[in-house]
Amino acid sequence: MKVNGAHVGIVIVSHSPLIARGTADMVRQMVGDSVPLAWCGGNADGGLGTNVGDIVEAISSAWSEAGVAVFVDLGGAETNSEMAIEMLEPARARRVLICNAPLVEGAVMAAAEASGGAALARVVATAEELSP
Repeated sequence: MKVNGAHVGIVIVSHSPLIARGTADMVRQMVGDSVPLAWCGGNADGGLGTNVGDIVEAISSAWSEAGVAVFVDLGGAETNSEMAIEMLEPARARRVLICNAPLVEGAVMAAAEASGGAALARVVATAEELSP
């Protein structure tokens, strides 16, 4: 259920900024601007990696009172996303979930579910159905 008309936000975290941006582009092409969306990827030197500060910024950018679903590509991105969530105020942190789902397909399916007004738990469950 939408909270005050808000849709669940989607955050994409990849070690590669090209993958993160490309995934975000696919999400936008599928659902338009109806869902808050942000992405981050790469390290400060322009190489592969993830950065906790960038993830916090992405969550803030995609923030929705309905919550935020975070999609990650590898273990390091998941660990840094967990640390980023821990840095949020507790009231916000409770409304941010990391999805155990394929990055691209999961983000697209979750965004489609979110665009229809689904609650955070339903958005995450839809994406996680894609996991083996």
